[in-house]
Amino acid sequence: MNVEDKKAVQAERKEGVQRMAEMTRDLPVFVPATDICESKDAIEVVCDMPGVPETQVDVSLEDNVLTITGCQAADEAEGYDLVHRGYREGMFRRAFTLTDEIDRGRIRARMAQGVLRLILPKAEKSKPRKIAVEAEK
Repeated sequence: MNVEDKKAVQAERKEGVQRMAEMTRDLPVFVPATDICESKDAIEVVCDMPGVPETQVDVSLEDNVLTITGCQAADEAEGYDLVHRGYREGMFRRAFTLTDEIDRGRIRARMAQGVLRLILPKAEKSKPRKIAVEAEK
């Protein structure tokens, strides 16, 4: 790795950018700024994903891992020549491991103005119960 490549990697780390080997497109992967809040009934996850339309957001749950992915692209202004680009296009990706406390069947997601909100309802706690023992005949 030459000096310029090292400087690029350091700059990406400073900006919170990660490159992932499994990506099929050569785009930086950003870790979205995320807040997690808890109430007695649910956990709310709020992720900032500016420039990502709801059609480009994917939320999946596999093997207790909730993965959030979003793709955004820089808009090109028609009739203008680009003089400076401060806005980087790329992918947002974040993953969380869920505990049994979450009711996976009732998870909801809503995207508005570049902010993804996930509601993770807590599962009903099972109440202790008496189990009848039957005699074999």
